[in-house]
Amino acid sequence: MSADVFFDTNILIYAYDSQAEKKHEVAKDIVRYWWEHRGALISTQVLQEFYVNVTSKIPQPLPKSKARGLIEQYQVWPIITNTIVSIIRASEIQERYQLSFWDSLIISSAEKGGAKLIYSEDLSHNQYIAGILIQNPFRTLS
Repeated sequence: MSADVFFDTNILIYAYDSQAEKKHEVAKDIVRYWWEHRGALISTQVLQEFYVNVTSKIPQPLPKSKARGLIEQYQVWPIITNTIVSIIRASEIQERYQLSFWDSLIISSAEKGGAKLIYSEDLSHNQYIAGILIQNPFRTLS
């Protein structure tokens, strides 16, 4: 179960948050590209965070049924499930890189899936963590 790119939750959220304007357009294009090329993966953590945020925390929340439908569609991508091993690895990444546990769990999941790249707004652009390149696709937006 290997894919080129791992999506952090914020990328998926912006892809459906039309109020995010420029970030929405960038995220929508990235998700569409990887959807068509079937080279992305996500984790159960990402899907859980996505559901909560798009149904309650964005300016125009999606109906819960629509969010569930989107989650069902994302199952065409490899889904990384967190295990005890993932959690332990995340704690090691957290300690080594001084990141939040939740960001470390994203990296652990990407590593488990064999990703070479993580798209994330929350992590440092162009940093390598656990051998995975971090890219912030919104870095040039003002």
